[in-house]
Amino acid sequence: MRNPYDVLGVAKNADEAQVKSAFRKLAKKLHPDANKHDPKAASRFAELNAAYEILGDDKKRKAFDSGEIDAEGKPRFRGFEGFGAHPGGGPQGGANFESFTFGPDGFQRGAGAGAGRGGFEDILRDVFGGLGGAGRGRGRGGRSAQLEPEDFVQEAPPARDLEATLTISLEDAAQGATKRLHLPTGKDVDVKIPAGITSGQQIRLKGQGYASPWGGGAPGDARITITIAPHPLFTVDGSDLRLDLPITLYEAVLGGKVRVPTLDGAVELAIPANTNGGRTFRLRGKGLSAKSGHGDLLATVRIVLPEEADDDLKELMRNWRDGKPYDPRNNQG
Repeated sequence: MRNPYDVLGVAKNADEAQVKSAFRKLAKKLHPDANKHDPKAASRFAELNAAYEILGDDKKRKAFDSGEIDAEGKPRFRGFEGFGAHPGGGPQGGANFESFTFGPDGFQRGAGAGAGRGGFEDILRDVFGGLGGAGRGRGRGGRSAQLEPEDFVQEAPPARDLEATLTISLEDAAQGATKRLHLPTGKDVDVKIPAGITSGQQIRLKGQGYASPWGGGAPGDARITITIAPHPLFTVDGSDLRLDLPITLYEAVLGGKVRVPTLDGAVELAIPANTNGGRTFRLRGKGLSAKSGHGDLLATVRIVLPEEADDDLKELMRNWRDGKPYDPRNNQG
């Protein structure tokens, strides 16, 4: 995936408002609904959402800037802190690994320079829970430094679950979908998204986690955390959706029918005459799926004037101001 700064077209020192503004502008331009005949529109829009998921979140943005996560939000491998390379090829600090051989007397520890604290036996003790000869006193003839083959016989550690995230669109969250996901194990799986899922919920895929490190037994599960990408039009409020609905000045004064977008397609809404900006209309059942049914769509009216100045409109407003003045702020003291 490309650098999220390049995807959003913002500088690395861009502030939160600039990042949000760039996303909203590109989201309207690249949304699949506005590019229905472009087969690549969905992938470009998904890339844009993934970039904003990182740069729009302060913690994720700092983690990306410091190199802790990559452009997909996945942790970067930073190496083992305790074992830095050095010219001698051994671990950091000059310690040497001990050598072991296996013969009739079992595993034998060599008398190399690595004996003592921090040697290979200590590592074995950490890995196998103190199963080394010195840790358990299982060596033959009381030789605590000797490791026997049976010392390594123990119950295999359980397989581990893996964690992954999946970003989906608001439409997919509302209607349900099936999405392809690349897991950290290298496997690609299909994730079935149930309708009405919310951001932060998890989907468990049985048997798709990490295998046992010693082999045998069932693998762990994959726990997929769902994130819903920001939408260019709608804002999620529980099971409700909120929408800013722009109308003209004459629609506000005279009333009329306007088209309102919903996740199921546009519907008509009757605007009464003398509608003030900020008035909210409730479209029942046009929100998200919930246990008790469906949420609503809350459309808040925003009166929008023409982009270009109009002399006739100015003259009308002057006559109105001089002939029929009124004060909408008279109750504010």
